[in-house]
Amino acid sequence: MATWFVRAVEWYSEQPTYVKVGAVVGGAVVGAVAGLIAAPAIGAAASAAGLGVAGGTLTGAAASSAGLAAMGGGSLAAGGLGIAGGTAVAGAAVGAGSVGAATVATRKVHRAGKKSKAAYDRARTEEVADGDIKFD
Repeated sequence: MATWFVRAVEWYSEQPTYVKVGAVVGGAVVGAVAGLIAAPAIGAAASAAGLGVAGGTLTGAAASSAGLAAMGGGSLAAGGLGIAGGTAVAGAAVGAGSVGAATVATRKVHRAGKKSKAAYDRARTEEVADGDIKFD
């Protein structure tokens, strides 16, 4: 596994900037889709936490809808964005977290790749002098 990771890091470090940006954007898109899929559960958790009118007394679909509506600024009748707004907020929040995570991960991989490539190049180009290698 470590060999695969080292090869992946070296490959990534040699890629142009647009490939690296694509990795971050791809991570954000995957995160936003995951947020939209998880929106009902996020809404139910928000409702259970006391967000909204019912304040944690609802369960199931009612809790999900109430939580999402509260996250969306209230119901459409009250001037908020309703469940659709709450779903968008959940998707955007998870997507923003994904951008942050993808950015940190790509930076770490990039730095590790630079170190690994530099060590490999140094080991490949340096000549070994007599006495540098000792066998015990």
